[in-house]
Amino acid sequence: MSPGGEASEFVAKEPCPVCGSRDNLARYSDGHGYCFGCGHYDPGDDSVPSQSRLQSKRMSDLLQGEVRALNKRGINEATCRKFGYRVATFNGQTVQVADYWDPEGKAVVAQKVRFANKDFRVLGDIKQAGLFGQHLWRDRGKMIVVTEGEIDALTVSQLQDNKWPVVSIPNGAQGAKKTLSKHLDWLLGFDTIVLFFDNDEPGRKAVEECASLFPPGRCKVARMASFKDPNEALQANKGGEVIDAIWGAKAYRPDGIVSGSDLWDSLINDDELVETVPYPWDGLNEITRGLRKRELVTVTAGSGIGKSAIVREIGHHLIRDGETLGMLMLEESTKRTAKGLMGIALNKPIHLDLTPWSELSDEEREARRAAYEATVGSGRLFLYDHFGSTEIENLLNRVRYLVKGCGCGWIILDHLSIVVSGLDDGDERKAIDVAMTKLRTLIQETGCGMIMVSHLKRPEGRGHEEGAKTSLAQLRGSHAIAQLSDIVLGAERDQQGENPNITLIRVLKNRFTGQTGPACYLKYDPETGRLSETHPALDEREQDDGEDEF
Repeated sequence: MSPGGEASEFVAKEPCPVCGSRDNLARYSDGHGYCFGCGHYDPGDDSVPSQSRLQSKRMSDLLQGEVRALNKRGINEATCRKFGYRVATFNGQTVQVADYWDPEGKAVVAQKVRFANKDFRVLGDIKQAGLFGQHLWRDRGKMIVVTEGEIDALTVSQLQDNKWPVVSIPNGAQGAKKTLSKHLDWLLGFDTIVLFFDNDEPGRKAVEECASLFPPGRCKVARMASFKDPNEALQANKGGEVIDAIWGAKAYRPDGIVSGSDLWDSLINDDELVETVPYPWDGLNEITRGLRKRELVTVTAGSGIGKSAIVREIGHHLIRDGETLGMLMLEESTKRTAKGLMGIALNKPIHLDLTPWSELSDEEREARRAAYEATVGSGRLFLYDHFGSTEIENLLNRVRYLVKGCGCGWIILDHLSIVVSGLDDGDERKAIDVAMTKLRTLIQETGCGMIMVSHLKRPEGRGHEEGAKTSLAQLRGSHAIAQLSDIVLGAERDQQGENPNITLIRVLKNRFTGQTGPACYLKYDPETGRLSETHPALDEREQDDGEDEF
């Protein structure tokens, strides 16, 4: 087949009357001629078939122009001539013209016209075109570089003496994946495909999309820290950085995949050591080794056992230790939360004291003010006034703001069930699965530590209000709570027994050390409103097993 599209035989080479080349115009047996240098088409005599006449008209609309150096870009004439990159006049404006050949390299089927203001226009049929420069290279080889634009392709080729395969995509980063998919078979003829896209957000996104097209290990990504693209480096006389980026390109790995061979520095860096903040109770610290950021601690118990009192004690402890805390207490007002924290500081349940402020003694007023300054007013506490929506997306946005905007290193969420209880479809299990997954992801994204309250299902027989033993299997609604939590603490108390104010804290899951079982006993003092560690005989202080394999 000739470039004219019909069956004909090559006859001879001739000079081109347009670009002046000595022998780039090929003459065929049906009379037409085609210049492989500038794309000029000579239809020959009137015997040219109708299909070739259409091809002739289409190709006659393409620009001819002049091959010359692009001095501002640092591109020499030899490189422009190799790729057929020319300067021409279009509608009275000086433009740059990039020829796009069909994938077989038989004819120019389209041109990309670049204006001085960086606007583009396409002439011809770009859908029939291959990659820019594809016609110059063999179908197989050791390595090929793919750039985002023609100028970068010219740059990379010139820096490699125009000897190594390089191509570019015709329609920028947005259409990169679709274009490379179309020519995937040809690209896979090369052992290594190096993606050298612009070092900006669209370029990085395009790399992620395109790299997934290739078999693992075949695709590498070239990056320069100091320059956006290869031509910018060339203009700064830093062409060596382009070459270094190509030959130092790293095999593509999706986000989140890390080679163990890259971890040594982080393992020996003291700044990366796990930092812990202790719980208020020694027995719990002994088993869990304290609280850690990027971990999710779930506190669970039956109804009325005192879950909110437990997390308030933990919250007060964090503030007292200089930590910044965000509290989302969805079953109480911010005023109740504030009074609870102040009461802990005062060792007095002031939320039960209905005495008006005006009737308090000066000493009591000063004490409460001091308690306020030490806790609620310390500048290290932020509360969520949840009047309005408690939907999961709304809460996620609030948590993200508390961490990123307010500097909270710790979040208390009390409780999960209320977040999903108002869903219209009533599928609590699915809702909890979704909520837990999003919370777990948010913890990793923000780096905060979270203490979350969750409810238990009612067990058969003896209830939790009668001191029934807690277990992971009793977590309400979904097993995702157990699976995605790092620590699960169960609180057990017999409200009607001999010691109704004694609560056992049982570690149900412990991803950090693996140690589980009874941790400590907490005694509630009605006079102070405090939960303090006590030490009755821990007859059941054996280590549980089999329930923390998540």
